[in-house]
Amino acid sequence: MFSGFRTRTSFVLTACFLASASIAGAETRPTSAFQMAVAEYAPSGSGITEFYRENGFAPVWVGGSPEHRARRARLIRALSGIEMHGLPQGSYSAQALLDQMQNARTTRDLGAVEIQLSRAFVEYARNLQSGALRPSTIDDGLVRKVERTSAKDHLKGLIAAENGSYFDQLAPQSTQYRALMKQRLVLENLVNQGGWGPTVPVSKLEYGDTGSDVIRLRNRLVSMGYLRPTASPDFDDTLLGAVQAFQTDHGLEADGVAGQGTITELNRSASDRLKSVYVALERERWLPRERGERHILVNQTDFSAKIVDDGLITLETRAVIGKNTHDRRSPEFSDEMEHMVINPSWYVPRSIITKEYLPKLKSNPHAVGHIQITDSSGRQVNRGAVDFTRFNKRNFPFSMRQPPGNSNALGLVKFMFPNQYNIYLHDTPQKSLFAREVRAFSHGCIRLAQPFEFAYALLAKQEENPKAFFHRVLNTGKETTVHLEKHVPVHIIYRTAFIGPKGKVQYRRDVYERDQKIWEALQKAGVALPDVQG
Repeated sequence: MFSGFRTRTSFVLTACFLASASIAGAETRPTSAFQMAVAEYAPSGSGITEFYRENGFAPVWVGGSPEHRARRARLIRALSGIEMHGLPQGSYSAQALLDQMQNARTTRDLGAVEIQLSRAFVEYARNLQSGALRPSTIDDGLVRKVERTSAKDHLKGLIAAENGSYFDQLAPQSTQYRALMKQRLVLENLVNQGGWGPTVPVSKLEYGDTGSDVIRLRNRLVSMGYLRPTASPDFDDTLLGAVQAFQTDHGLEADGVAGQGTITELNRSASDRLKSVYVALERERWLPRERGERHILVNQTDFSAKIVDDGLITLETRAVIGKNTHDRRSPEFSDEMEHMVINPSWYVPRSIITKEYLPKLKSNPHAVGHIQITDSSGRQVNRGAVDFTRFNKRNFPFSMRQPPGNSNALGLVKFMFPNQYNIYLHDTPQKSLFAREVRAFSHGCIRLAQPFEFAYALLAKQEENPKAFFHRVLNTGKETTVHLEKHVPVHIIYRTAFIGPKGKVQYRRDVYERDQKIWEALQKAGVALPDVQG
């Protein structure tokens, strides 16, 4: 398929330069007729119209200079290779634009061509830079705000850049994006070759087993690159190591037992993994270009939180995310961590008060006694003097607060990046949950397995002895806010395909089924898997 792609690209570029000669021979001066044509064809009220008005209606594409010819060629080449980024073709095909250029004969025709090329360029630039989809239209947990450059600024950037370099700056420049692009090529080639071969039919295989099912397991791992080819029917030490390596790369408990969960992931097709990579590329386009020299990265599907310094992971801890129910799933967004609270109180969200605690209080006013009930002035309420049966979720007049302590729902420290979703990172007394393989249990916030170590790492930038400082505050037992002298960007993401620290692709389960929704939206926009060749 790749030689065929190069052949098509070569043909398109040749046609583009032939078209250049035709356009160069026509009238290209920005005469009033050309201006009228450009003004007529430019989208009303758009940044494109504003750009041409400010630019004196000078042509960007249809001139006869080397710069104009180079821009046209680069745009046609870019549109011809848009599928390389896992993006839909969009409204403008390279061949349709070439046909329109070749058929341009009058000044009016040139004005129409000029605008069509600009519209195609702006659509291409926006899709490649910021994604083809709008996250908020896909799932209510996708609250990420995507930075989108205006049409006018894209066109201004294009003419200001030299040698077509603006095209090179559009796609994300991150290591993740480049590595995912390579993985897309690998998987597309694999899909065309028929994938990883026969699946493993049984539900459990472990060390010491033997027989044909073990051979199928071995063959599957061989085709995936986890084993050298061998025909042994035994589940031996070598196969055990391969299973554990596969489990690690897929976020599974690395116990070496090929149980139902492991075999389900083993049996996923190359096409399924390719969908995850396409979605990951789109998600990468949604993220801010500047992540921060130091930043915090929470990958929900990996149930992990990391501190990243200059591209290197300097601390990683297990995490618990929101339970997989409509009102508890953790949202995806970016913000800045401003402070931490040591010995925090838990101010119970109203949704939890009315849905979980009010029914209990109606049955027993002394229920959930470890949590204080307070009035609008912050005074503690005498539970015995209140008839809770009079209240519902609309008229309940009280607040609820759990004081600091070892049993506090937030543990002994919370990390704050104030946001409208009331999401933050925090400690928890429920330590046993971190031993689970799938860790989706919270009301939406992110719980950390190593919150103290997380605090030490954050404080290390401003305290000579961060551990001693932290425990000195902790030992007071008092709720204390510690401001970070330099705010730290926080990116809460959801990535079922990503490149690990050693450059190897990792896959995770689609816990909230958000990636499935994104893939379906990409399909509707025109993204398609490669046809499998026989």
